[in-house]
Amino acid sequence: MKTDIDIHNHSHFSFDLWLTLIKSHPEFKAKRVELFSSFFDVRKPIGEVAKVVKYYDDLCNTINEIIGGNVDTFEIYLLILNALEVDLKQLNRDKLSDFYQKSEDLFLDYKPIVIFENLHQFFEEIKNQGKTINILSNTGFIKGKTMRKFLINENLDQYIDFHIYSDESNCSKPNPLIFQEVKNKIRNPELQMNQILHIGDNPVADYKGAKDFGFNAHLLKHV
Repeated sequence: MKTDIDIHNHSHFSFDLWLTLIKSHPEFKAKRVELFSSFFDVRKPIGEVAKVVKYYDDLCNTINEIIGGNVDTFEIYLLILNALEVDLKQLNRDKLSDFYQKSEDLFLDYKPIVIFENLHQFFEEIKNQGKTINILSNTGFIKGKTMRKFLINENLDQYIDFHIYSDESNCSKPNPLIFQEVKNKIRNPELQMNQILHIGDNPVADYKGAKDFGFNAHLLKHV
């Protein structure tokens, strides 16, 4: 991937995570489906479980983008389990929390792959110029607290001034409120909107969302 991001005319850089900086480990989603199926004692073929999981993952992501809110991870679990005819009355928040912990362990075992070429070097270059960086990510199955653990493990957290995740803000890109949160957290109040660059792969959530709010935006296309 060619990095043609203009770092000289901007002072703050906001990065999306999924399909911008990282992508899922090739085995992770299949392993998560197996875990989901066994943990909740789902009596359906694994192929059907995989389809239902993907369906609700995509649907909730779309809902978040259209409404600008955030469908909770546990709500996604319950929608999937209901569609798979699991009796929801047997479940409680503790059971869902236990599953989340197991899926987080799995996620950190089958950790995402960094797809942004020379990412440490690129972040280093930005920081060496006295500029700042944040992560701004819509979340679904994987909460912000887990993404923080991953970024610490990858030694990337050292470059990041602050993180904003939709599950913690209860709003999702392209909602202007989440871009306002970026603006509010930047330490330099004098910074002009056009000196802030948001980088992401989604034409609506990242590019249009940032531009409509008043930031500059860079649509990243990995080849």
